[in-house]
Amino acid sequence: MEELDLVDEQLVDMFATMSKIRHFERMADRLYAAGKVHGTMHLSAGQEAVAVGLGSTLKSDDYFLNHHRGHGHFIAKNADINRMMAEFMGKDTGYCRGRGGSMHIADIEANNLGANGIVGGGLSLAVGVGLALQMQRMKQIVVVVFGDGAVNEGIFHESMNMAALWNLPILFVCENNQYGMSMHVERATAKLPIAQRAEGYGMKWHYIDGNDLLLVYETMRQAVNDVRSGNGPVFVETETYRYFGHSKSDRNLYRTKEEIDNWRRLDPITRVRKAIVDAGIITEERAEEIDQEALIAIEAAVEFAENSPEPDVNTVEEFVYA
Repeated sequence: MEELDLVDEQLVDMFATMSKIRHFERMADRLYAAGKVHGTMHLSAGQEAVAVGLGSTLKSDDYFLNHHRGHGHFIAKNADINRMMAEFMGKDTGYCRGRGGSMHIADIEANNLGANGIVGGGLSLAVGVGLALQMQRMKQIVVVVFGDGAVNEGIFHESMNMAALWNLPILFVCENNQYGMSMHVERATAKLPIAQRAEGYGMKWHYIDGNDLLLVYETMRQAVNDVRSGNGPVFVETETYRYFGHSKSDRNLYRTKEEIDNWRRLDPITRVRKAIVDAGIITEERAEEIDQEALIAIEAAVEFAENSPEPDVNTVEEFVYA
């Protein structure tokens, strides 16, 4: 195992969080099929190493802007899964009192500013947050996560340019999961890797295997330290893969079972589990216990949500921006 500034307990905790994310996404899928979650959702199973590797390097008061496939990032930033599940099911005990649902969960008190329905929409908001932090001489940084489908939007270039021009404390994280809806990244982007675009703005960049937890952690740690030290924005592209379709209406007609199976062989949870067992940090039996504990926690969250009250119809105009 690589020599990192991690103690054994931290590695085990990271594995546990990844397992919790995987079980959360599987449960969300089942709840949707059962008609208990309305609207649509975008599941991140397969991308857990990015969420946990990044989340483990941030401080609790750092600002975070998510994208539509962001459940894992929310959990990795220490969200309460009971309140998350309640939000999914439209209950009053949810983070947004049942008004945000799967895609728009936010926790303003924890500086988790949520996501929006516009591809790449968080990029310009991150520039605004970064500028505010700089003007107020605050020590936090802002992280914005987006997919490969967002990088060909005009707002991507505008945001990168302003962040670099003003030397803002922003970490740009691109989750390249190979597809923007059904469009493969190689058919949509003229030059890969995406991260090299940062050179055009004089910005430091990294392009990494997003399914390697330890590599993600070390890269994010370096990037976060650079941003926090006042060295300007940094861009990190993580190459990963989503197992579920783009959304619940996706029939997966654009990719083969063989392709999905090939990526499953690179599964981030399987890899880190094998690494910590082979290193003698935990036994295989303990790893299985941790996985089952994660499942039990998710099942308890479902019970909490199901037993929570519906929002009061008389408050329909409350707890919203407009």
